[in-house]
Amino acid sequence: MSASCVEFIIAADPPSRLDKALARDVPEEAALSRSRLAKLIAEGAVAVNGVTAMEPKARVAEGDRVAVTLAPAAESHMLPEAIPLTIIHEDADLVVVNKPAGMVVHPAPGSPSGTLVNALLHHCGDDLSGVGGARRPGIVHRIDKDTSGLLVVAKTDRAHHGLAEQFAAHTVERHYRAVVHGVPDAADPRLRGLRGVAFESGQVLRIVTQLDRHPTDRQRQAVTFERGRHAVTRARLVESFAGTAALVECWLETGRTHQIRVHMTYAGHALIGDPTYGGRRKLAEKAIGAGAVEAAAAFGRQALHAATLGFTHPVTGEALRFEAPLPEDMVALLDAFRGAAAP
Repeated sequence: MSASCVEFIIAADPPSRLDKALARDVPEEAALSRSRLAKLIAEGAVAVNGVTAMEPKARVAEGDRVAVTLAPAAESHMLPEAIPLTIIHEDADLVVVNKPAGMVVHPAPGSPSGTLVNALLHHCGDDLSGVGGARRPGIVHRIDKDTSGLLVVAKTDRAHHGLAEQFAAHTVERHYRAVVHGVPDAADPRLRGLRGVAFESGQVLRIVTQLDRHPTDRQRQAVTFERGRHAVTRARLVESFAGTAALVECWLETGRTHQIRVHMTYAGHALIGDPTYGGRRKLAEKAIGAGAVEAAAAFGRQALHAATLGFTHPVTGEALRFEAPLPEDMVALLDAFRGAAAP
């Protein structure tokens, strides 16, 4: 593939800096973000009135002619792998996937292969037009390895920018289903006295804290109120099991690492099977029965599923909303609880 060129003219009253003027006036269809434009300036790929401009602070004027040379998208260093995927939706700009539990989203030193990105590189092939100058899928959000459910992934730069803006603005709908210890109850005096915890109308539990790395375990997150990143989680009771466990619906206003798992643990309702935040908590056999206790003990991951994902299509403007049913292991866990709770 050969290089392409984006040409345009600086409009009236431009910002004083080249990089800001380019970000304002570059054609929308070029799908060039501020960070990508800054990189192109540094690479000498931007010319103003025929002269290469490599200084982001350079001044520009109304009527200046800009040419941005785009090299073909480079092949990713990550390898495509023929891993089966459950595709919920796909078009020219994005793909929505129902990720199974046990799959890492993005390659990392501890997981260099077998990831969702490796699978998408194989699945999409030449349909990937390039994100950030590389032929790769654009990851705009993640869910934990052992959490199942829905993710949207960009196939083009334009989709990547548009989706990233929606996630940053907290306008994406993300609802999860979780099976937790205990039953959230507005009448619980412990919850009423817990800092950052309140109940809204409709018995919706609202948790507002900061989240930061745990002070002694860098693999974990911890609730704080003096440092870290603002985090808001809401949860609603869906079904109670003998007063000792519950199926809850959680939704995110923010999207921090391990947010639901940390917040629900902080509220005293750790997720069933969570090896990191659940501790050694066990269900009360007298309350729910031996079969349910055994099913919970054998559940090998946090009982968390990203069930609903809604957003505006970053290119067409269409409102999109997708749902993924609970995976088989969570269905079996709930069946065990329901069977134990049945008269």
